[in-house]
Amino acid sequence: MRGNCGQYYVGMFLVAATAIGQAAASGIARIVPPGATLERVLQGYRFLEGPAWSPRGSLIFSDIDANVLYELSGGKASVYEKPSYNANGNTYDRSGALFTCHQGSRSVTRRDADGTETTLASSFEGKRLNSPNDIVVRSDGTVYFTDPPYGIQPHQQELAFNGVFRIDAKGALTAEAKDFIRPNGLALSPSEKRLYVDDTQRGSIYVFDVAKDGSLSGERLFAHLQGTKPGVPDGMRIDARGNVYCTGPGGIHVLDSHGRVLGVIAVPEVATNVQFGDRDLKTLYITAQGSLYRIRTLVGGEKPR
Repeated sequence: MRGNCGQYYVGMFLVAATAIGQAAASGIARIVPPGATLERVLQGYRFLEGPAWSPRGSLIFSDIDANVLYELSGGKASVYEKPSYNANGNTYDRSGALFTCHQGSRSVTRRDADGTETTLASSFEGKRLNSPNDIVVRSDGTVYFTDPPYGIQPHQQELAFNGVFRIDAKGALTAEAKDFIRPNGLALSPSEKRLYVDDTQRGSIYVFDVAKDGSLSGERLFAHLQGTKPGVPDGMRIDARGNVYCTGPGGIHVLDSHGRVLGVIAVPEVATNVQFGDRDLKTLYITAQGSLYRIRTLVGGEKPR
């Protein structure tokens, strides 16, 4: 069928045996039921990213290259915002506000439930941000986002680093980490005492301790994602048990809270990001470069903080 979002159709894809067939050894049977199927929900897009489950019971996602935010509701996708200023990562807080990283305007915004939009950050110490990429919000309103240079040309970069930033409840912007090569996906643990950040170029996930005031410390390697198939660490989410879901070679790598790999949910395209959704938050939505997929899980995601 064709909607105003472009082509889409529903189809079923068996999850590869390497993802589910070795469940007894890998432990992923506690996450995805053996024999589960991966469903392609939408296709025909240019570069999908930033899935976020809204309080309305719909999925917001970005098509970066098409400069559009879409909303999937009732099996149909429609335009949510156009132009989106090349929106990338999105997330909601518990008040229903939508937080978005915009590559085009090199900014981070918050859109309240009443539609009021506020720019939270666009520069640091008098220099423009690089290309805000992914974002997460703590329960007290603290915002964390990554700022690689993917959306700009080298001559446009004003900052001397690709950072991990924090915006506190008063709106103050702090660079919490400056040693990443390509910081990308990030996620908070259920306790909010850990922040996970991946570095796409290094192929690794790092973890920080989160202080009461929101500052980060104790950066250390959490896991290095390995595999021979296409894919890199990009988008990331954490379920209610603290398991980490991160895009990587071949699909979605699922790790426990100690960094042990439970298995890989195979995806036939290069996966870019993940998000839990549906009423019970037990459907894992997966954006790929041109398609949107989903698969049911045994463990649910975290509700907006």
